[in-house]
Amino acid sequence: MTGQNSTEIWYEQKKLKTGYTTGSCAAAATKAALEMLLSGNEIQNISLLTPNQTELYLEVKDISIARDWVSCCIQKDSGDDPDVTNGICVYARVEKQSGTEIIIDGGIGVGRVTRKGLEQSIGQAAINKVPREMIIKEVKEQCAKYGYHQGLSIVVSVPEGVELAKKTFNPRLGIEGGISILGTTGIVQPMSEKALTDTIFLEMKMLKENGFDWCYAVPGNYGIDFLNDSLGFDADIAVKYSNYVGDVIDDAVNLGMKGLLFVGHIGKLIKVAAGVMNTHSRQADCRMEVLSAHAALCGADRAVIHELMNCITTTEAIDILKRENLLETVMESVMKRVEFYLQNRAGEELKIGAILFSKEEGVLGETTQVSELLKHIQDQKRQGYKLE
Repeated sequence: MTGQNSTEIWYEQKKLKTGYTTGSCAAAATKAALEMLLSGNEIQNISLLTPNQTELYLEVKDISIARDWVSCCIQKDSGDDPDVTNGICVYARVEKQSGTEIIIDGGIGVGRVTRKGLEQSIGQAAINKVPREMIIKEVKEQCAKYGYHQGLSIVVSVPEGVELAKKTFNPRLGIEGGISILGTTGIVQPMSEKALTDTIFLEMKMLKENGFDWCYAVPGNYGIDFLNDSLGFDADIAVKYSNYVGDVIDDAVNLGMKGLLFVGHIGKLIKVAAGVMNTHSRQADCRMEVLSAHAALCGADRAVIHELMNCITTTEAIDILKRENLLETVMESVMKRVEFYLQNRAGEELKIGAILFSKEEGVLGETTQVSELLKHIQDQKRQGYKLE
């Protein structure tokens, strides 16, 4: 990114540049293609307001114009993030259709969902919820601007995506044929590990300095949304730890925090039951091993264990455990091990616990100190503490 697009983070006298997501590229390419289609004028640059209210000014490339359709692309810039998609071109082809429906689909290089448990249904293009919302927003604004009221077909494609997908975990997640169009904020933050762990420490330090000795720890936006929407708790008192379970516990101990409550999706946090303290898939993926071992402990037969070991997503595994009437007992067993490893890392001075959830089932399991932790965390608000 250049000019007004540049955002830099200082770390150890180095500037780390942010980037923008494939979702932002898809939305900007759609906006540009549609504006050219409806106005009849070729454009070279396009602006895009991302979900986190960052204004991007992007160059429009590889423009093709016909009577009823326009195609163009935006080149992705990942900033200083070590991302395999850096520099790829994300295309949008926008075509007029009869009727009034707006159809969004994926073309070459955009994966197809073949397993349940992901944001999109089986058979749909792997274009996640927020990028779809970004595309629809831009389409509606352009249609209103030019008084267009008929249907549109929008096809997002990434010519390099077929090969790039082989370097990602998409095939293991049941996404075939290409990459996913991703992003929740529209902006890519630099993923320097040290910069990330320093940021986690600073977030917790800020809470501590504002009187919050007890807090939540969530991996990311899913955890925040679950805290707010499903549990009804205040996500302002939460530290995002990404994958660094061990680091955030160490930070809490070093800062003299009194309590830490993890709230995380089963797909990540279940790894703690095997003693894994960095839950990134590059570090460890023991989800099915954990579920299979605990299912065996709870009486599952060899055929069920074999089924579980062949699952790709935790959603599939949960369905099997439900079918066998084992979900509750297996999660009770899992949570005992989660608690064991969390307490082992935290030591005696820090109260610690965890809530595991899934989007489909809600809360799946809790450790023994959850109620006490929740009470202390919420009491801080009633005592008048607030974030400055």
